[in-house]
Parts: sequence; C-alpha cells; structure tokens
Amino acid sequence: MVDARREQSYKAGARVARERMAREAPDQAEALAAVEESDIVVVEGCYDHVEVVLAALGLPHQKVDADGLRRLTLRPEQLVVVNCPGQVDARSIVQIREFVAAGGSLFTTDWALRHVIEPAFPGVLAFNDRPTADAVVRIEVLDGDNRFLQGVMDPGDDPQWWLEGSSYPIRILDAEPVKVLITSRQLGEQWGEAPVAVVFSHGQGEVFHMISHYYLQRTELRNARHRSAATAYAAEKGVAAGADLEGLTVGDVESAAGSARLFANIVADKKRRGGTL
Repeated sequence: MVDARREQSYKAGARVARERMAREAPDQAEALAAVEESDIVVVEGCYDHVEVVLAALGLPHQKVDADGLRRLTLRPEQLVVVNCPGQVDARSIVQIREFVAAGGSLFTTDWALRHVIEPAFPGVLAFNDRPTADAVVRIEVLDGDNRFLQGVMDPGDDPQWWLEGSSYPIRILDAEPVKVLITSRQLGEQWGEAPVAVVFSHGQGEVFHMISHYYLQRTELRNARHRSAATAYAAEKGVAAGADLEGLTVGDVESAAGSARLFANIVADKKRRGGTL
C-alpha cells in the first residue's frame, strides 16, 4: 500500500534528482529522457513497489506479474526490476541468468536475494540467515566517484534507510565481482552484514541488489536538520522550492531524492552505454 505522504516525498525527491541531474550531468539527463516503455520491465511484488519510484521519475515502463515474466522475450538492452519477494519459478531463474549473461541488467530488492540471486547466480551473494527487525539506519556511500552514485549523497547529507521487518542482510561470498555501493555501519553491527546496495557483473551484464525495499515507506527525523522544512533541502541543492515540498521535512525528501537519483543514474548509464536500454 502506497502512503500519500511517502508518494509526495518521492515525487518531490524525484524532481530534485532530475533537476540536479540536468544541471550536473546533462548527458545523463538526455539519456534518461530517451527511455521508452519497453526498455524497463518491472516484475510486480506484494511487498516492494519500485514502479512508484519510476513513475515519480517520469520513466515509462512495463509491468508483469511473476508468471508473466517467463512469457516475455528479454533483450540484453533492457533493465529488469524484480520487486520483493521475487518468487519466480525455475524456468524464470534460467531466463534471468541467461538474460544477464547476454548483457542485460537486473535490479532486485530484499527477499529476491534468496529467491532470485542465490539460485540464478550461486556463490556470489547470500542471505546471512539473520533477518532484521523493523528499523531505520544511517547509510554511507563508499565511493562518491562511482558513476552510479553521482549526486546520491553530498557532504552534510544524513539519509536514512528503512529496514523492513525481516529484511535479508547481504553476505558477500565472492568479493571479486562485487562492488559495494552503499553501506551501513549500524546494519553491520546489529545484523552482521553492512552492505545496503551492491552491484556485480555476470557475463556481459550486471546485477544490482539492495536490502529492504527500494520504495521506502518511512524515515526517522533524528535531528533538527531532518525536522526542518523541505524547502531547506531544496535550497541546499540549489533547486526550486516547488509546491510539492509543502508539508514535508528534509528527512522526508532526502532519502527519497537519494534513492531516486541512484535509480536514475543506473538507467541513464545503461542507456548511454547501450545506445538503447
């Protein structure tokens, strides 16, 4: 279920992300503007709703249920998003593995770690069998120069990441192909594994995975900055303080803007590298 306040937060955060991308990385913004509906396939899930973030970013996409995935002919230039829980059949696991090996990009969330990543790409990542509690943790970017992380987090930012109850911590089994994009010391201290978002290569393609749900349904306002009006965040980032910020706080918009920019970067990067997604 999509909460109205969170939906507003994502719409505002996505606008901030796109305005900043247009200013800071116009080539990326141009690639994002060229995305077509057939470029992104979203496998619906009952727990996560990445499609809400896509809609906030204005990115066209097609949606299928888990059974519908195996009826598609996937192309290497596409991006496939599998929402939590990611319960697809054995035929779809083979389909996904072959799709990525041929050059496709895959984006999965939370329980898809066990249901998709482990069987499709054995020996790379695994659930550590220590499910989290419902909590909000601070996150850190490890490599600010990474192309996927441009504009996601700036000095002075303090974004939060919601861990859904029973989220699956990410254990890295083979470090060679894996790049950790976002981490959380709090997550590592409490549940044994610090990675929040990772990417790894497989054949000609790549796989992105994130703990918990990409559509974050709540944040915590932990300090005076978080509790400030969202217009302060817009001023920090040098973007217009539109009506979409009314009634929101910095804490509401900051995490939404960061996650929106990360996904925008992933889509734009693939578009630029492939000519088409």
